[in-house]
Amino acid sequence: MVTRRDLLALIGAVSGSAAMYHAMTSLGFASDSGYKGPIRLEGDPRGASVLILGAGLAGMTAALELRKAGYDVRVLEFNSRAGGRNWTLRGGDSFTELGGFRQTCEFEQGLYINPGPWRIPYHHRALLDYCKRLGVTLEPFIQLNHNAYLHAAGAFAGVPQRIRDIKTDFQGQVSELLAKATQQGRLDEAVSKEDREILMQALRSWGALDGDYAYKANLISGDFRGYARAPGGGLGAEPVPGEPVDLSEILKSRLWRYLQNFALHTFQATMFQPVGGMDMIGKAFAREVGDLIRYGAKVTRIQQDDRGVTVTYTDPDAPATPRQAKADWCVCTIPLSILSQLPIDVGRRMKAAIDAVPYSASVKIGLQFKRRFWEEDEAIYGGISYTDLPVRQIAYPNTGFNGAGKGVLLGAYLFDGPNAYEFTSMSPVERVARAVEFGARIHPQYRTEYDNGIAVAWHRVPFALGCAGRWTDEARAQHYDNLCQIDGRIVLAGEHASYIPAWQEGAILSSLDAITRLHDRVVKQ
Repeated sequence: MVTRRDLLALIGAVSGSAAMYHAMTSLGFASDSGYKGPIRLEGDPRGASVLILGAGLAGMTAALELRKAGYDVRVLEFNSRAGGRNWTLRGGDSFTELGGFRQTCEFEQGLYINPGPWRIPYHHRALLDYCKRLGVTLEPFIQLNHNAYLHAAGAFAGVPQRIRDIKTDFQGQVSELLAKATQQGRLDEAVSKEDREILMQALRSWGALDGDYAYKANLISGDFRGYARAPGGGLGAEPVPGEPVDLSEILKSRLWRYLQNFALHTFQATMFQPVGGMDMIGKAFAREVGDLIRYGAKVTRIQQDDRGVTVTYTDPDAPATPRQAKADWCVCTIPLSILSQLPIDVGRRMKAAIDAVPYSASVKIGLQFKRRFWEEDEAIYGGISYTDLPVRQIAYPNTGFNGAGKGVLLGAYLFDGPNAYEFTSMSPVERVARAVEFGARIHPQYRTEYDNGIAVAWHRVPFALGCAGRWTDEARAQHYDNLCQIDGRIVLAGEHASYIPAWQEGAILSSLDAITRLHDRVVKQ
């Protein structure tokens, strides 16, 4: 009898990681968010005060729930706005990165780029619940567009290939190989006779095989990969199937690597985005707790004793004069990349954990064009194209479809690796120029349609100094629990204190867990 894990191994060996991840989800191995609904902080805190450091989603979640439970809450925030990495750039917005480079976004009204989080999976239930409770309107985020491109500079003479062609041809020819192996009795020991018959039917359907279990250029495959000439009306309307890309060419191009981006549980449909920009979530939180936030407060020291917590900070109105805020307890959501540089009175184990987590490098570049050529010329409406060029990804807007006027692409999304560090080292002008240069190899229209751009390199963003906590398995085993424990009167929260790093869901779940444990301690005392 073949176990489910044996079946997964077989699928992975034959069809690659994309098929295996898809099978994992189907068999129930992939997990959802652990959110079970709104928390209930029961018991009287008897007027206890809490100082929250950081008005990102973790900090504002804590502020909202703790005030509701009866705490005296105050929030210190470095920026002049709430949201933290929940950030949207629109025309007229300006920011200065480390090194002194100042950029002003020149996008037309209504156009924007999300430098930080830009999509919400359907299984991030805590974030979705807060969006519902706070009145944040959502719309679909298109992760998979079969008409977008896969591109490898050294394959197919550098010509980008439609996702639907590579996906269908790879899937079809692997299905044909597996069908042949099944017919030849190669799977007799792994699959029962009854299951073999069902498997052959499934392969024929899944791989668009013909009656002889062959994958060829015909109307069967055309129904999946599209046509050389699409069905029309009148004379000469008969469709002509496209010629499949040979399996050997697909394998050598390594374009199959990108297919897992559509099958991974994290990116499976349906995905969402807030209407009008990701910062609509931060703004909605701020409407609830904005009166608790002191903006422009740069924390310089965190002290505690058995009576409470004292935080020293500077104010932009008097930067040379240190100020202090005191409370019974502290929820600190400052990114570890910054917290590790601050004097903080915590035990040896928590301090070691704070110092143990580096932050990922990430760069996002928004490009405005004079017209939406990706729609007008190439019929690409939303979705993402993937490339082995340094820009890695080009994402198309999920709003304003088929409209006239200008449009904004995510012209590059680099996450970790040499390319991310290389682009971080450039000036913003250089980053944008390189994104246009590389993007033109996929969309030649860049050369004539480019208008303006803006580039955010997260290691040079003063309030984050990196994109997200970059845990290793070894670091988690040694430090994670120590990071999350309550140390005296201080508890940490944020995406770095979760198993969903770099996602807003991780920040919220971490915050809910931290304040639940903190509240239990307060009530028991």
